[in-house]
Amino acid sequence: MANLTSTSGFLLLEFSPVRELQVLHFFLFLALYLIIILGNLLIIVVIALDHRLHIPMYFFLMNLAISDIGSVSVTLPKSMFNLLMNSTHISYFECVSQIFFFLVFECFDFAILTIMAHDRYVAICNPLQYELIMNKEACIQMTNLAWITSVLYSALHTAGTFSMSFCSNIVDQFFCEIPKLMKLSCSDLYLVEVGIVVFSYIAALGCFIFIIKTYVWIFTTVLKIPSKQGQHKALSTCLPHLLVVSLYLSSGTFVYATPHSNISPDLDLVFSVIYAILPSLLNPFIYSLRSKEIQTALQKLLTLKHLYGTVPRFFLKR
Repeated sequence: MANLTSTSGFLLLEFSPVRELQVLHFFLFLALYLIIILGNLLIIVVIALDHRLHIPMYFFLMNLAISDIGSVSVTLPKSMFNLLMNSTHISYFECVSQIFFFLVFECFDFAILTIMAHDRYVAICNPLQYELIMNKEACIQMTNLAWITSVLYSALHTAGTFSMSFCSNIVDQFFCEIPKLMKLSCSDLYLVEVGIVVFSYIAALGCFIFIIKTYVWIFTTVLKIPSKQGQHKALSTCLPHLLVVSLYLSSGTFVYATPHSNISPDLDLVFSVIYAILPSLLNPFIYSLRSKEIQTALQKLLTLKHLYGTVPRFFLKR
């Protein structure tokens, strides 16, 4: 069956057999995709253009926005194409590519959120050493290490998955996902991939424990600040990151920690859509609404006064 799968590809889960609902789902996904792309691009542009945002926290946020764009671009365009063409087919190569790149961006998200927690810890708990510890070279090295680790991990995971033979090509998901493909395996290599998955869960749990422990230290330090204004200022830089971490944790728990035997297929599909789309959709709104620096930079970028300020005086006089 492995050779047959490699030539025939896979069949993904259908959102609805009704053509009108397929078209409705297409336009819904298209709207969500455009909002995600534009929202994250706006975050990237604002951070890149405003020199006051050229600090570690926003450098990491810009990388998170890049990862969010990549994550939804792996899954949504193929789903929209299938909805438009009334198809559920995905080729073997497209399935391999989806799993590889989706894992790269998801792994990087976990890594960058962990790094951002460390950044907030140093900024609040050890402010005198902040510029020394979180210098430009250190930030670039940590980000590069996160990208390299994500690529290597994804390559190992993808190779382990597609070294298996499959007894069926019907994937119970709207995109190629490793847990769903493992259910189709009829190979002894299934146990190897199970080991990799278990290791992945342990690593992800370790990241979340580190983040939680970091915020316990942060809150302990903040409570020692004598002024309420100082406490509010310190917490305001942490709340967006904490909200994003909570969003990833809650959406991931819905998908992977909920007993699927007790969930209807339709509800399972809804949870999967939430997990794949919601974090990338809400991240720009969370940071733009909670960060005064980004709000100020957005206002400066969008106001007509700032637009005229970028025009050479020669043209304004004429």
